[in-house]
Amino acid sequence: MKNILPITTHFVDVGGVLLNNGWDHLASNRAAKHFAIKWTEMEMRHNLTFELHEEGKLMFENYRDLVTFYEKRNFTRSHFRSFVCDQSRPFPAMIELVKMIKRQNGLKVVVVSNESREINSYRIKEFKLGAFVDFFVSSCFVGLSKPDTKILRFALDLAQVQPGHVIYLENTPMFVEIS
Repeated sequence: MKNILPITTHFVDVGGVLLNNGWDHLASNRAAKHFAIKWTEMEMRHNLTFELHEEGKLMFENYRDLVTFYEKRNFTRSHFRSFVCDQSRPFPAMIELVKMIKRQNGLKVVVVSNESREINSYRIKEFKLGAFVDFFVSSCFVGLSKPDTKILRFALDLAQVQPGHVIYLENTPMFVEIS
């Protein structure tokens, strides 16, 4: 009979699992429409800077200025930031499921996500993710992003767990395949 390892840790993504994707190309497209910004220019600038932004190497203010405020606008930086934050929505059923799994099985919950620092911090606080997540391995905190396997190794090392003891809830199949 095959020896089954006990599951002790639950890795979970935020965007697309616990919450919607906070700031992606769809949200930036909505911002372009809302603020009447030329989408092709905004998308090109977003694509050139987003990886740095997501890995915490370009703060939101700098990202926003490069992507949106590279020319005079008829709206404020504060208004734009509020719009960005307002794009976040919870998936209450998924949040409750992860809480239930943690409670019933005594699992450690570790978020492994690709998010920019300011948006990630806003989402953790706004949706009270810290109430049931033991720690966050977010791209903006560790300077690595999925699909780089180093972020998963980093999460395993921090959790002090072997891969066979982890379940991983992720909405991007490729990120599970590389783990």
